Amino acid sequence: MKRLPAYISDLETWKASFRFFQPVKVRFSETDAFGHVNNTRVFIYFEEGRIALFEKVGIMKEWAERESDAMIVTADLHCDYIRQIKFGEALQVGVKIEKLGRSSMELHYLVVNEREDICLTGRGTMVQVNKKTERSLPWNEEMKALFRPYLS
Repeated sequence: MKRLPAYISDLETWKASFRFFQPVKVRFSETDAFGHVNNTRVFIYFEEGRIALFEKVGIMKEWAERESDAMIVTADLHCDYIRQIKFGEALQVGVKIEKLGRSSMELHYLVVNEREDICLTGRGTMVQVNKKTERSLPWNEEMKALFRPYLS
């Protein structure tokens, strides 16, 4: 990488801090006329990784239940494009919790190909909100404990 994004201070340390990866295979529908993955489609990879992490943690089911008061929303999402991705490539989407706030979490993303070349990096903020009031809803202690193993 020529220049590191502001959210990465040391690339090797940052890469080594990822403990969760989700495999993703690039589908033909995600490519454009130039033969590479369309710039808008990479956010689907971030979502796939994020949802898989939340499922592994055991919290996604609660957020998805209709009766639950809580849901998770994306407050912001950013991607840095490092290397082109082509149809059929097997990717690994790394997701880690960089920071856990009162009701929010900052997530970092690392997408590598089969050669372990960095293709994408990213960051975003997720906020837990009350479904009825749409106001932020603080993490309870049980949730914090579930997130800790994936906290950077």
